[in-house]
Amino acid sequence: MDETALEKVYHENLEERIISCLANQQRITLESAMDIYYRSKLANKIHQGTEGIQYLDYQVLTKILCETEKDLLASGEPAL
Repeated sequence: MDETALEKVYHENLEERIISCLANQQRITLESAMDIYYRSKLANKIHQGTEGIQYLDYQVLTKILCETEKDLLASGEPAL
């Protein structure tokens, strides 16, 4: 496995962990968490590799998302 493929797998796993953590912390569905994450500025920064942010722990990244993008969280619906 080359470096590019390894980075892609790491990135996909990171996104999955952030979305799952967000859903658990905010008590929303995975679908809502996924929508919030992919609309966030954080997702864009992770995708672009801005300042190495993609190497932070997923729990730290989830906390950053919750603290900096509260407007997106308000659009999430509670899980039934």
